[in-house]
Amino acid sequence: MNIDDRLTQGIVLPVMEEFYSIQGEGFNTGKAAYFTRIGGCDVGCKWCDSKESWDASKWPPVPTVEVVHRILKYPAKAVVVTGGEPLMYNLSYFCKLLKDNNIETFLETSGSHALSGEWDWICLSPKRNLAPLPAIFHRADELKVIIENEDDFLWAEENARKVSDHCRLYLQPEWRQREKIMPRIVDYILSHPAWRISIQSHKYMHIP
Repeated sequence: MNIDDRLTQGIVLPVMEEFYSIQGEGFNTGKAAYFTRIGGCDVGCKWCDSKESWDASKWPPVPTVEVVHRILKYPAKAVVVTGGEPLMYNLSYFCKLLKDNNIETFLETSGSHALSGEWDWICLSPKRNLAPLPAIFHRADELKVIIENEDDFLWAEENARKVSDHCRLYLQPEWRQREKIMPRIVDYILSHPAWRISIQSHKYMHIP
């Protein structure tokens, strides 16, 4: 089987980085987990804090089973799969290996590509550049919208109307605009209490 076929099946993945840390955002803030960041993204947000992940060709595919072996060395049996945009790849094989080892699976995605894999938690973070596919909305456990300016509140509400009733709603300030936009987010949530605030707490803790 050639490398393209293995990549298509998810037997190998272009992993950009892996690290053991604490979830710093959204509903699962404070939870220890192993983070697997997959290279490749066609969304292209101007404020992305991991732009180096966009070009998948910079990150040679590695055997997925080896990634799982590294994960098993750590005490927290939970994995956050992020990117880039991880759903550019078939994640079913990766998830099967994780589930076979009783590891919880958490996905961070823009929802712009078809969902694959078995997930205990899906955080949908929709982006204007490349909107989510309709099918992802009813699967999302958490909707996390990045707020940079006033128009983003309208984008947040547009997406909130599409998710299920059980989905948690979060507004997160764009990091570089946090001092400017934070008071507006606070006021908005006080008037729209269905939303909660998400802060990139890992950046305040100076951890990955």
